[in-house]
Amino acid sequence: MLARLLDFNFGRHWTCRVHLNMGSTFKNMGSRSKPVISITLNDDQQHAFVPSYTSLDEIRGVVSVTASCDIRFDEVYITFEGVIRTYVEKIATTAPTNGRTEAFQNFLRLVQPMDDAVFPEPRIAKAGQTYRFPFTFVVPERLLPQTCNHPTGNDSVRDAHLNLPPSLGDPMSATVGKTLMDDMAPDMGVVAYSVKCRITNGRGSSGKHVIIAEQTKKLRVIPTVEETPPLSVLGGLQDDYKLRKEKDIKKGVFKGKLGRLIIESAQPKSLRLPSINLQSTCPVTTMATVHVRFDPADEKTQPPRLTSLSSKLKVATFFGSIPMREIPTKSNDFHYSNTKGIFVETLNLSSRCIASAQWQHHQVDVPMRRDSAFSTLSSINVPEPSSSYSGKSFYTSKILVPMTLPRTSKLFVPTFHSCLVSRIYALDLYLTVNTPGATATSTNLHLKLPVQVSSEGNPSRRPSIADQEAEAAAAAAASDATDFFHPRSLAPPSPEYTERAQLASMIPSASPEYTERSQSVSLASPSPEYTERPRPASFAPSSREHAEFMRPTPRFESAPPPGYSFSSGRHHRIRMDLMSPMGMMPVGG
Repeated sequence: MLARLLDFNFGRHWTCRVHLNMGSTFKNMGSRSKPVISITLNDDQQHAFVPSYTSLDEIRGVVSVTASCDIRFDEVYITFEGVIRTYVEKIATTAPTNGRTEAFQNFLRLVQPMDDAVFPEPRIAKAGQTYRFPFTFVVPERLLPQTCNHPTGNDSVRDAHLNLPPSLGDPMSATVGKTLMDDMAPDMGVVAYSVKCRITNGRGSSGKHVIIAEQTKKLRVIPTVEETPPLSVLGGLQDDYKLRKEKDIKKGVFKGKLGRLIIESAQPKSLRLPSINLQSTCPVTTMATVHVRFDPADEKTQPPRLTSLSSKLKVATFFGSIPMREIPTKSNDFHYSNTKGIFVETLNLSSRCIASAQWQHHQVDVPMRRDSAFSTLSSINVPEPSSSYSGKSFYTSKILVPMTLPRTSKLFVPTFHSCLVSRIYALDLYLTVNTPGATATSTNLHLKLPVQVSSEGNPSRRPSIADQEAEAAAAAAASDATDFFHPRSLAPPSPEYTERAQLASMIPSASPEYTERSQSVSLASPSPEYTERPRPASFAPSSREHAEFMRPTPRFESAPPPGYSFSSGRHHRIRMDLMSPMGMMPVGG
């Protein structure tokens, strides 16, 4: 930046210093010579405050370029891009080592093909003339396999990383109509989509294209996300999810116990978000079922009274500056780390009085056959007995917990997992019971269930195929189904496969000239060249072949995954660049 300092003296004690920023003046002069780019949509989202799309939606529009003076250019690139930006603050006790680790991934880049006929010849943008370039993009359902090229724990992790992530973390993109919403994401993990236009002219000394003008239009993308199978929760001490909880019910602080209370539940169905382009007024709901069991210490003990059941929704956003190898489920792994972090927000859902819930008494007459009795009761979702169960009688109860997403300023996005950012949801249930006549306070039990948030797509957008392809696919599917359900034959084999084969009758008779014994066959000894044993040729490899054979195998040192570069220093930055028609260049960085 070019600057100049001017000092003016006014007497002995007054000095006026004027700072002239001449660099900004030149910058403004140069900006006036750049062409003006505007991106206009001409689809059903052209009047939206923030254009929103889902899977298989078409993004149609026009890029207009107007130059204030004659400008030479090489290419005009119009792209639809999706990027992820993350950073993690370093945790240090001394100030000089403070800093952050950043990561950038350009996971999606679609380039609009441009015909040479739309460009002027020669490629000089005339002053005052407007050039228009139409574009059309389709939001993909999946990402390309090379998007996730880092090591993963299993194939399911890579499959999850290839799903299209929703827009997250950008406050200007989290909108409903013209109202800005809170998507409960931190600034450390941002997923953004946009349509970009770049005008280039030549290449610099580094070989990259020189961009003379650039314009970006932000978009919001919420892809179609289907419900996945429930998570397998082992129930260990380090797991975040708790599907079962046991606790002793006591008469008092220093008194004996009345029995043991067990609560148990399973992952509910997903919360299904409506299509992003449909103004639905229906609430997003699901239902969880809590099964309660009480194993009394003796037959005369009555079960405690169920008091209340409250529910909370935890929204967790995981982010990292290095690719994730596993699906994040343990929040403890993301605390106090220099390469990954977690942001959690809790929403209160409901608090219900369940004093009217009834207990059902179960009497097991034959304690020796307890296992068969439990196998019969398993069809009605009876929790497994506790460790202190005596094998006689117990009580059960069932509580239905409706769950509805709050209609507040919060904006929910589907559950997703990408290479650098993940979003998951969990349902916290708190059960309170009270024992009549006991001096002890009320007892609380806590469950934490995983819950998914899925989203519907645009019902009018479906992948279309030709009629012939559809008929061929239907015929192939019908053939496979017919072969699969065709019964196997269990009849005995045919006689030709059970009797001994008569080879003589099956071999055709030879010609007469071959059946008669020839008398002219010579029985003389063979020639000497056929009786001498041939000498094996000696194998003597050449010196060049010997050197090639004895050359040691090169060793390959460990390297970072393709597309990632590592730098050391106070501020670390990891960039993931994607090959484009303009060469290797960071997009949106």
